[in-house]
Amino acid sequence: MILKSLSLLNYKNFDSKSFTFNDKINCIVGNNGIGKTNVLDAIYHLSFGKSYFNPVATQNIKHDEDFFVINGDYEKEAKTEKIIISLKRGKKKVIKRNAKVYEKFSEHIGFLPLVIISPADRNLIIEGSDTRRKFIDSVISQSDKTYLNDLINYNKILAQRNALLKYFALNHTFNNDTLEVYNDQLTDFGTRIFEKRDAFLKEFIPIFKSRYEAISNGKEIVDLKYHSDLFETDLNTLLKNIINKDKALQYTSVGIHKDDLHFNIEEHPIKKFGSQGQQKSFLIALKLAQFDFIKAQSGVNPILLLDDIFDKLDENRVAQIIKLVDDENFGQLFISDTHAERTEAAVKQVHQSYEIFKL
Repeated sequence: MILKSLSLLNYKNFDSKSFTFNDKINCIVGNNGIGKTNVLDAIYHLSFGKSYFNPVATQNIKHDEDFFVINGDYEKEAKTEKIIISLKRGKKKVIKRNAKVYEKFSEHIGFLPLVIISPADRNLIIEGSDTRRKFIDSVISQSDKTYLNDLINYNKILAQRNALLKYFALNHTFNNDTLEVYNDQLTDFGTRIFEKRDAFLKEFIPIFKSRYEAISNGKEIVDLKYHSDLFETDLNTLLKNIINKDKALQYTSVGIHKDDLHFNIEEHPIKKFGSQGQQKSFLIALKLAQFDFIKAQSGVNPILLLDDIFDKLDENRVAQIIKLVDDENFGQLFISDTHAERTEAAVKQVHQSYEIFKL
């Protein structure tokens, strides 16, 4: 799968900009603040229907403008695919594939597999469990539509159960029969989600460890640990046992929405014991493992976006990463960097065609 061309209209800092891309490596270079990351984010937007960096959709419209349009022309399985995403202030976002509007954005997820590696990934280490759950969910959802629908339904039922708990508290009342309807539905969706997360991580963790070993030359031992309430007992039992606590808190305190993924280096949390370079290597290994997993599931080389990849990495680790992508197993790459010379020197080591775009 190849992104052949991209055009932006009123997207972030661009009023109008077009690119025709190389099939292998594309380097977007220029000073900070000039829009390099915005180009990569537009490509991400075409795959996921949203920005990687700013979830508030209207904030991706250029200042003083009323709309944005992102237009991407792809070649996939010998066919041309045209994706257009547009948003007008006060209106719903529209995603079109070959001029046909998607009724549900979820139908588009996974059609254009993509992995991004960015300094913003550090949020996976420093922020709460919600960020790490979203990572797990985004990987599985790209190849499993049922999982994505189960997740949407689980979150809908969870919101309804929480609203019911608040209603009980406000009105000094309680109805266990109504609550059990929600418990049963949460258990149904939650159990399937838990089982798929568990199965995914059993497959994913060895891939991740192998990627980290290659980047670090085997200098450190790293691990991922999956934590879930459902390892203790089934969700329905958990929900019944915790009801008094939930009534007091007025929200659901157990379930797969509390799952977490612990990041360890030498059996200690990488957040506290990993250097900046080790943390960045950890995140790059995580994302390259994501690439490997999605490719194995979809049979398609995902597009790989490397945003500011050289920051906070020593030359040896950069060299290891460049070696990893000098491989037919990778498809199309997009790299952003502030130093054109550094980027060109790095990509020259790769025996692939490349294009450098100076902004």
